[in-house]
Amino acid sequence: MKINSPDHDMPVAPPSWSVVGVLTLLSLFALITASFLSLDLPWADIISRDALRSLLEFLQGFTPPDMRPAYLLKVLNAGLETLAMSALGTAIAAVFGLLLALPASGRSGALAKVATRGLLNLMRAIPELVWASMMLIAAGLGPFAGTVALAAHTTGVLGRLFAESFENLAPEVEQSLRINGASALQRFCYASLPQALPQLLSYSLYRWENNIRAAAIMGVVGAGGLGQMLKYHLSLFHMPSAATVIIAMLILVAGVDAMSFYLRRWVMR
Repeated sequence: MKINSPDHDMPVAPPSWSVVGVLTLLSLFALITASFLSLDLPWADIISRDALRSLLEFLQGFTPPDMRPAYLLKVLNAGLETLAMSALGTAIAAVFGLLLALPASGRSGALAKVATRGLLNLMRAIPELVWASMMLIAAGLGPFAGTVALAAHTTGVLGRLFAESFENLAPEVEQSLRINGASALQRFCYASLPQALPQLLSYSLYRWENNIRAAAIMGVVGAGGLGQMLKYHLSLFHMPSAATVIIAMLILVAGVDAMSFYLRRWVMR
C-alpha cells in the first residue's frame, strides 16, 4: 500500500532572488568594472603585432633546452631538494598544526581558543615568500630557510583547518566515553582523532600540493632548490638552461599532484 505524503505531491517553487543577493552581484560587477577603469592597461600595445613578435622571439630563446647529462644531474639534485623542502615543511606543519588545533577548537577554554586562533591567523596571513625573506636574514641562504618558511605558513593554515574539523565532529561518541569515565586524552585518542583523521590527512596532502609549488618559487629569494637555479640562469640570460629548470618544475609539480590526488582518494575511502 502506497501512501503519498502531502509534501511529496506539492510543487516546488523556483528559487527567488533576494534583495541582498541582487545587491551583492551588482556590487561585484561594479567593483570589477571599476578595477578595469582604474588600471591604465595598454590593451592595444599588449595585443599589437610588435608585442606578439617580441613574445615569439623571447620564447624561441628557450629552445632547445639544455640537455647535457652533467646539467641534468644538477637539475635532478635541485628537484630532490625542492621535494624534500615541501615534504619536510608540510610534515612539521601537520604536527604543530595538530597541537595548536586542540586549544583552537575550544578544548582548553575560551581564552586559549582566542589566543591560539589569533596566532594561527598571524602565521597564515604572512605569505611564504615573506617568511622566507625573514628566515634568510636569520639563517642565511639555503633550503633550511625555505623549509622553516613553508612550515610556519602551513602551520597557520593546517591549524585552522584542523580546529574546524574538530569543532564539526559529532559529539555523541566523545560524550559516551566521558560518561564511562574516560579521560580527556582517551576521549581525544579514541573518539575525536579517529573521526577526523581522514579529513586531517586529506588537508595535509592538499597543502603538500601547494607547498611543492611554493618551494619551487621560494628559491627565487635564495631558499635553494629549482627556484634558485631558475633565478640564476634567468639573471644571466641562459635561456636554454632556464627552460630545463622550468620543465623540471612542471614534471615535479605534476607528479606530486597526481600522487597526492590518489593518496587523498585512498584516505577518504
